[in-house]
Amino acid sequence: MLLPRLPDPVPPAQHEIAASYIGRLARLHGLDINTLWRCVTEREASGGMRRVVVPERLAAITGRTVHSLAGALPELRTPQPEWAMFRHQPQRGCHHCNAKHPGGEVTRILPHHRYVCTRHRLWLCPSDADGHTTPLDALPEIVQAQRRHLRILQRHGWAITYDAVLSAILICGQLWSLPENENGEARHDWIRRANILIPPGTAETTFSVARLCAAVYPEAVVLATLLASPYWRQQAQRTAWDRRLFNAEIARRLRHPRYGQHENDPISHWANMTAKRPPLAPIRVHDPKHHLREPAQRTATQRAQQRHAHAFNPSHRAGDALIAHRHLATVFRRAWDPFRTHSLLANGDSYYKLS
Repeated sequence: MLLPRLPDPVPPAQHEIAASYIGRLARLHGLDINTLWRCVTEREASGGMRRVVVPERLAAITGRTVHSLAGALPELRTPQPEWAMFRHQPQRGCHHCNAKHPGGEVTRILPHHRYVCTRHRLWLCPSDADGHTTPLDALPEIVQAQRRHLRILQRHGWAITYDAVLSAILICGQLWSLPENENGEARHDWIRRANILIPPGTAETTFSVARLCAAVYPEAVVLATLLASPYWRQQAQRTAWDRRLFNAEIARRLRHPRYGQHENDPISHWANMTAKRPPLAPIRVHDPKHHLREPAQRTATQRAQQRHAHAFNPSHRAGDALIAHRHLATVFRRAWDPFRTHSLLANGDSYYKLS
């Protein structure tokens, strides 16, 4: 039996998951969450035990159209969205934006390109064990990098942008782990930002790999504009002269005047092994059936954070913690197993088989 229309049917937040919205409606009206959930859901058609939201029922109790609800709640869209465009795990997002939506915690499924809330200058990605956001008031270049990131998205689409930005973050992490004379002037900016995001002497409480990701993000986006460009990808794999032009552009963008002197640096590896290949899809994709991480995985993440925090020094191989972070899993696995990855792509198989 359906409930009558709720007296205060607040709107859903953009990219909110359905369970989060229904939970907020229940709390606002003093209803039992399980009762409201059963009223707006039904058992899946396959005969399983899982219940799925019926958009028409949710529309009836909120007085909103199915179209408007689906515009904010991706899980209600028909056909289903391309989930590979979104992060596999829902997160809270910007707490300032969420404060506009009453009824408790807002959980969202954010697209891959949303790293910063530019309105409130908060770092949102990647989500770490504590799930906290990081203020960026002292680092406006990171906010500006998000705007540049969106321009890459508009020009090249989500798949190329996803691959290029993750590849660039991985490369920056690898460069940060090299000796000082091999990683260019950008290293000084990474150390400066790391000391702001993780103040010296506070690593035990403030360290997170998400903040290391924020430290390299401006240069990673600058590099990603080149990695996403068909022109520069071709320059990286043509003649020796074209490669020198590519190296000169890398040197300019990363303020690395000696770039090109080492054949085995991370960018050369990308140019030799990856530039000719199509972008990779994420190895972990959001599943509407499961919204929470397993406790064991969360505990493992916390242990990894504590281990890196104990040894953190922004001036010495600080990129090591960033390189192996789960946020970079797709491009990290390709970097370590490029031939197997290429074989899967050539055979039309899914890269998910590696997960």
